[in-house]
Amino acid sequence: MSESDDLAQRKMQFLFALRSKGVTDARVLAAMERIDRGAFVRGIFAERAYEDMPLPIACGQTISQPSVVGLMTQALAAGPRDTVLEIGTGSGYQAAVLSVLARRVYTVDRHRRLAREAQAVFEALDLANIVSLASDGSRGLPDQAPFDRILVTAAAEDPPGPLLSQLKIGGIMVLPVGQSDTVQSLIRVTRTETGLDYEELRPVRFVPLIEGMAGD
Repeated sequence: MSESDDLAQRKMQFLFALRSKGVTDARVLAAMERIDRGAFVRGIFAERAYEDMPLPIACGQTISQPSVVGLMTQALAAGPRDTVLEIGTGSGYQAAVLSVLARRVYTVDRHRRLAREAQAVFEALDLANIVSLASDGSRGLPDQAPFDRILVTAAAEDPPGPLLSQLKIGGIMVLPVGQSDTVQSLIRVTRTETGLDYEELRPVRFVPLIEGMAGD
C-alpha cells in the first residue's frame, strides 16, 4: 500500500471512529474531514494524529481526543453567522474545526507559545476567520462580547461568571465542570430571557481552568 493510500485509509477510519462515538452531525463531520488533525500534532506523536486519543503538546498541555472535539462541537451547534469564543487554544485544532462552521472564532490561551504556534498553523491553512490571542481565559474577552457561542476546553468547578455574562441571550456555552482530580461532566448552558438552562451531556477529563497568564 502506498503512503498516500495508507493516509487515506487512516483518515477514513478516523471519521468512522467519530461516527461510532456519537458524532453524527453532517456539518461537524464535514468540518473534521476538512481540517487535518495531522497539521496540529508535531514530533514523535505525528504518526498517531488519526487515532482517537488525546496526545501531548507543548507547555504540558494536550490536544483533545477527536471524538470529544466532535461531541463538543456538535453540542455547541455553531451556525455560519455565529461569533464563537474558545477558551484554551491548545494546539488550535478545536478552533480550526469551529472556523469551518462559524463566521468568526476568537481563541485565547494563557500560554503565549501555544497562541503563537496555533496562529502560525491557522495562517498556513489559510483560516482567516480565527483570531488567536494570549490572554487569561477565565475572564473571557469583554471587549469582543457578547458571543453567540462559547467553548471552554478546561475544567472549572462552576461555569465562570465572566464567561456567562459574555454569552448572548439565546447563546450556548459548552464546558467541562468538576474538580480536576475527580469526575468531570460536559455541560451545555443556554442563556434564555429568564436565566440559564443547564444540561449534562457526558463524563469527560480535562485539564483545570487556571486563572492568570503562564510564564511563557
